[in-house]
This record gives sequence, structure tokens and C-alpha cells, in this order.
Amino acid sequence: MSTTSSLAFPTPRRRSPGSRLIAMSPCVVGALVLLSLVAVIATNDSLAWYVISPFTEGGQRNLRFLLDGYGLTIKVSLLSIVGSMVLGLLIALPGMSANRCGRALNRGYVEIVRSVPVLVMLLWVYYGLPVLLDINLDVFYAGVIALAICDSPFQAEIFRAGIQSIDRGQHEAAESIGLGYVDKMRFVILPQAIRRVLPPLGNQFVYILKMSSLVSVIGMSELTRRANELVVSEYRTLEIYSLLVLEYLVLVMVASWLVRRLERAMGSDERTASR
Repeated sequence: MSTTSSLAFPTPRRRSPGSRLIAMSPCVVGALVLLSLVAVIATNDSLAWYVISPFTEGGQRNLRFLLDGYGLTIKVSLLSIVGSMVLGLLIALPGMSANRCGRALNRGYVEIVRSVPVLVMLLWVYYGLPVLLDINLDVFYAGVIALAICDSPFQAEIFRAGIQSIDRGQHEAAESIGLGYVDKMRFVILPQAIRRVLPPLGNQFVYILKMSSLVSVIGMSELTRRANELVVSEYRTLEIYSLLVLEYLVLVMVASWLVRRLERAMGSDERTASR
């Protein structure tokens, strides 16, 4: 087998219409359950849905206030997942080296950081880093840093597993054409590893989207913070928090759909890969 063919990626195949219907069935069931739940809640006469009704002036104002939180939630989540992926990759590489200190650094970082709860890390970063480093840190960047740090150990393990899953022959083929370690990882190993670990990376992005709600504790005006503020002024907890659940549900479902589309485009879908 030639060097070129040994480095080639598998060609993704299209899924049949039947498999697409099977893949969509959980979404359909989930949508039906959600609609049933919404119908039960909406027909309850004791609930004051006017506070978030699109047909009243006050409801429209409250809806705009709540929906404006999407921007910060998405921004902090995107920056956090990018930061955690970069940090996780930098932590993963020493864990696969022959150097004992590098492996010890990897294991120590992973075990220590992933033992710290996200909320505790948020509070420590927001209140502790400005004191330690003598800097001004606003809530947005404190949230990004804390979420990225908390997610990075999981990213490191995902990247380590993905890189180690690449056949040894790929390393040997890259070295045989004169590629150094950096070029080998950049052009040969990492592209294949990322394709394989894309599903768990997508899961981590969904996890970050949900964990971003904790940033409301330090005052960032994202979805959860805005819902809390509206509850204080309107005194209608169930109605407002029901809408908050719906907001996160829509956000996570859209993110999951986009991740699945990316998986299929890169040939990472398990049904495609198995063919």
C-alpha cells in the first residue's frame, strides 16, 4: 500500500431514507411529549400566562427581556468550548509522551480540576483571580475562564482517546515521508482524531450550554439571570421558569441538530462509519 493511500480518510456514505426516519423518531416522540406537557400546563386556569403572553404589552416586554439573554448564553458557551478544546489538547499531548513528568502533569491536572464543581470554580475565578493577579475581571470573562477550565479535563481525555485510537501505521507513514512531530500531528493524526471524537465534543458543547446557566450566580445577565430577575418583579415563578425550560430546550435541540449535521458532513456518524 502506498503512503498516500495509507493516509487517506474513509469516504463517508449517504444514509438511506429509512435510517433518517429512524434517527428522527426520538425527536418526534420528544416533541409530542413536550406538546402534551405544554397543553396540560397551558390549560391550568390558576396560572397567569399573561406575564409572558405575546398578545399583551407587558407580556411582549417580558418576552423581549428574556429572549435577549440568548446572546450572552451563546457567546459564553462558544468561547468556553473553544478555550476548553485548546487547553484540553495542550494537556492531552504530554499525557501520551514518554516523559514521566509530562504524564504526571496530565494525570494531576485531569484528576484535580475535574474534581472541582463548576459553581465553586466560577466563584473562585470571579472573586479569587482579581485578588491573586491584581486585575479587573468582569462576569463575562470570569464565566468563560471558569467554564473552559472545568471542561478542559474532559476534553483532554477525549483528545487522548481519539489520538490513541489512530493506527500506529499512520504515525509510521507520516514519519516515513519526513514529517516531524508537529507536522505529523497537524496534517495526519489530529484531522483523523478530531473526526473520530466529534460526537463526544458535541456532547461537551451541549454540556457547556447547560452549565452556562450557573454564570448567573456571579451576575451575568444571560437566560437564567434574566428569568430570576423577572420572577422578582412579577412573582410568577412557574410561568417564567417554564418558559426558561423551553428556551434551553430549543437551544440544546438546535445545537444537537447542528452537531449531528457536522458529524454527517465529516463522516463521524456511527451509522455512516459502520458501513
